[in-house]
Amino acid sequence: MTSNEPMDFQNELDETQRALREVTLMMEQSQGELAKITQRNTAITSHLQQLQKQGTTVEDLKMSYDSALDVQQRLFVMRGQLEKLQNDKGHLEKYKATLENIVSGNGAGGDASSAGAPSAGTKSQMAGIEMIVNAQEAERQRLSRQMHDGPAQALSNFILQTEIAMRLLDVDPAQAKDELGNLKTSAMGTFQRVRSFIFELRPMMLDDLGLVPTLRKYADAFKEQAGLDVSVTVTGTERRLESYLEVMIFRAVQELLGNASRHSQATLIKVQIDLGNDTIRVSVEDNGKGFSPEILKESNNLGLKLIRERSEMLGGSFEVDSSAGSGARISFSVPAKV
Repeated sequence: MTSNEPMDFQNELDETQRALREVTLMMEQSQGELAKITQRNTAITSHLQQLQKQGTTVEDLKMSYDSALDVQQRLFVMRGQLEKLQNDKGHLEKYKATLENIVSGNGAGGDASSAGAPSAGTKSQMAGIEMIVNAQEAERQRLSRQMHDGPAQALSNFILQTEIAMRLLDVDPAQAKDELGNLKTSAMGTFQRVRSFIFELRPMMLDDLGLVPTLRKYADAFKEQAGLDVSVTVTGTERRLESYLEVMIFRAVQELLGNASRHSQATLIKVQIDLGNDTIRVSVEDNGKGFSPEILKESNNLGLKLIRERSEMLGGSFEVDSSAGSGARISFSVPAKV
């Protein structure tokens, strides 16, 4: 369906119901597979406990743990898949309810032709719902990959390192001490990554201290992680804003910093926030390779589209100032009070 074609809401509802049945079936299959892997994991854990009591050598124990880690990783992946299916089901159920309301309303209002010609407000509502759902799913997938490749893998290795160190305590205390030292270093690194993930998901500072302190701390952390020169300049009256505005602005700056780091090849990023009495203006400028704003019309970058959508829904604006080879400046504004 192109943007110029009217949506047939009845057909869309039928397709959503079909997709919901498929997701429900996949969830049932995944739950069955998860139960099997959980039983397998329980059996392997019991077997490892028996090996420890029998005085198995370190090498044999390590081989057994390799098998256990494989099962645990499969268990983690399957749980992640099931969680995603549950999220998909929840989104589809909400989407289905919205479509049912629209179809019911159109049906009550007249002939079949009117049901295929949604109002401008309905189109905007549907586009907004779709964009938000897609953006949320993209963010969940990104965090899921990071958790799987980082902390989840590290935690599995911790189990192995701990057991090896325990076995070595009696036969080689010096090597056991080295293993425990390595374990501590790995645990500290993983702890820092988990803290970063939590901060990205929902920084508690945003609720406690507000937008400006949170953005400054995030910029410092981003500067260290990305190796870029990031500065934050605030003008106007520094104060607490409505919660939804603080969240919206923080997420927007977070997205724009990430885009500049991943795509622009920039070395310098400037974040400017003007806390006016009537309007909040935000801009993120980099010295990277730049791009043609026309590219955004065909881009799949849901983050930028979502920033534009939310800014305009609140009565604000969204602007892109960039050209190839001359960096980029992306700015948006929202009313201080809506």
